[in-house]
Amino acid sequence: MYIVYSVETMCCLKLIVFSALIAVVRGERRFPDAFKFGAATASYQVEGAWNVSDKSASIWDTYSHKKPSVIVDESNGDVACDSYHKWREDVQLASELGLDFYRLSLSWPRLLPNGFSNYISEDGKRYYNDVINGLLEKGIEPVITLYHWDLPQKLQDLGGWTNPLIVEWFADYARVAYDLFGDRVKSWITINEGIVACEGTYTLGSFAPGIYSPGFGSYLCNKNVLLAHAKAWRLYDEEYKPKYGGKVSLTNQIIWPQAHSEEYEDLAELVLQMNGGLYSHAIYSKEGGWPPAVEKYIAEKSAQEGYTRSRLPPLTTEEINLIKGTFDFYALNYYTSWLVRSPKEGENIGKWPLYGCEEINALLEPAPEWPPTSSDWFFEYPEGLRRLLSWLKKTYGDMEYRIMENGYASDKRDLNDVNRVNYYKTHLEQVYLAITEDNVNVTYYTAWTLLDNFEWNDGYVSKFGLVDVDFTHPDRPRTPRSSAYYYANVISTRSLYDDDLKTNL
Repeated sequence: MYIVYSVETMCCLKLIVFSALIAVVRGERRFPDAFKFGAATASYQVEGAWNVSDKSASIWDTYSHKKPSVIVDESNGDVACDSYHKWREDVQLASELGLDFYRLSLSWPRLLPNGFSNYISEDGKRYYNDVINGLLEKGIEPVITLYHWDLPQKLQDLGGWTNPLIVEWFADYARVAYDLFGDRVKSWITINEGIVACEGTYTLGSFAPGIYSPGFGSYLCNKNVLLAHAKAWRLYDEEYKPKYGGKVSLTNQIIWPQAHSEEYEDLAELVLQMNGGLYSHAIYSKEGGWPPAVEKYIAEKSAQEGYTRSRLPPLTTEEINLIKGTFDFYALNYYTSWLVRSPKEGENIGKWPLYGCEEINALLEPAPEWPPTSSDWFFEYPEGLRRLLSWLKKTYGDMEYRIMENGYASDKRDLNDVNRVNYYKTHLEQVYLAITEDNVNVTYYTAWTLLDNFEWNDGYVSKFGLVDVDFTHPDRPRTPRSSAYYYANVISTRSLYDDDLKTNL
């Protein structure tokens, strides 16, 4: 069943909020006044215009062109949502939703076609200035991600994230972005989901640039991601924060690993440290460095395998001190959870959906009661988000937590997307409970995503958008879904309601 929206309705989302759904309703659950609601996109997934002006190729341009078979529908991001040309329409959609902020990423090869800071593209600079200024004119905060996986191919040719020199290359890129946009951008994400950039590439070999090197390339990448983030954070903290007063962190995606039963709690904790701690402990813990349990495990396993040293590259005292404390908030992306147990004899562990499970011999499976989505790695367990927020606070301390991605996958172009509405509703409930009952200082919530887009290896088959995009039409028309109206209502009222609100885990 589809809902047909009139042109007037499409253009005036706020008009159907029905006076903010009569804001004073029995059982209203209000988010804190300072709480912010937003939505996100990423450059390669929405911009298109892959070779306009002087933009150079990214690793995803190269990967999708040379190996189309690695994408489910053999598509690419050459045009995507065409947001390079349709950015005004996207800004207007963000405004009609009532977003407090809009998270977007810069394309490194669009801004710095050589990969290096010796040459800044005037076209790239103009484009991002237009988008940032357009958002500010609508009263929407721009939240900028410096790196969302589209590394310049020219840097990949030099080793990419396994070359230690990338730490300085990234810091140079960050300086350019801070210089160009720092007077208006007050929230920065250095690197999005280092775990995917490293493990998706080297552990699975399925993400651009598609180099299979589990247990070696993945850990080299991990170390350099942490160091690059730290350099970019310290640069801002020392030179730009005194002028602009902004905040900088990196974003981690963490899948909540729930113990299958009590006997597997230690294993579930090790899985959590492999997926969350490996990209967090060095930054957010008081002692810094690799998570001790992970460092010990990999060192012992490396010795058993006959290596003369651990496959996990060491962090020197200088590196530990450089990385430690480089945050202004904890940024989290959450989608799903999995049950963890040891495998039975003959069971295949696999490498997905949680990276590192083959390394530590952990088997993952969904609980039978968790609803599936169209993606085989993705099951609904909203309570996992609350549990994860509580674990982060317990592990790393009482700080500001920002949810920078949360959303629902479907393979249908349904405008009446009831399942997505329910996903947002149940997850926002858990965020509310984390704030009000667990006293976690959550300040931002980000819907992934504003628009259907190029979903990496899933191409255009997997749809996360609050807004439908017709990729069969050259103009890429956008149509808000029911979830867009639901989210607009939540933002307008700043509230949830008692119906079916779960208060226990």
